[in-house]
Amino acid sequence: MNPAIRQWTRHAAIGFGVVALCFGTYALFTEPGVWKRFWLDIVERPSGPMSFRFLLQPVMAIIAAWKDGKKDAETGRSPYFWTVMTDPVRRRARLLEGLDATGKILAMGLVMDLAYQTFVLKHFYPWEAIVVALLLAFVPYLLLRGGFARLIARRKPH
Repeated sequence: MNPAIRQWTRHAAIGFGVVALCFGTYALFTEPGVWKRFWLDIVERPSGPMSFRFLLQPVMAIIAAWKDGKKDAETGRSPYFWTVMTDPVRRRARLLEGLDATGKILAMGLVMDLAYQTFVLKHFYPWEAIVVALLLAFVPYLLLRGGFARLIARRKPH
């Protein structure tokens, strides 16, 4: 794809996301009963329509964590989660690396959640979509990548 088109698409997506977050934040803090609805919606999603995404996104995150954990073990890099939590110098770079690895999974999760909200809830709640995407995609990646790296490093002959 043309780099100029890719950059324009990325900026348009970020702009749309910022606008959606602004409206969602405004609603989250000004409409009565929003917090209750927020948590009820999140708890009810795994049993509703399109529940396949509660399996698909974590599986994709696990595959990405395995691939990157294997790379970490082969290159002798420090454990991912530990570096993110304890090394302020490398924290940002490692978080960006993780977001880059899970970016497509997160985008897919946001699109699936947008479809779910549109067809089931008949409304779009951006914060709910972000929370669900992060819980299903980025959190498993964050928690598993270092473990996979250690597992592979132990199995590697010395």
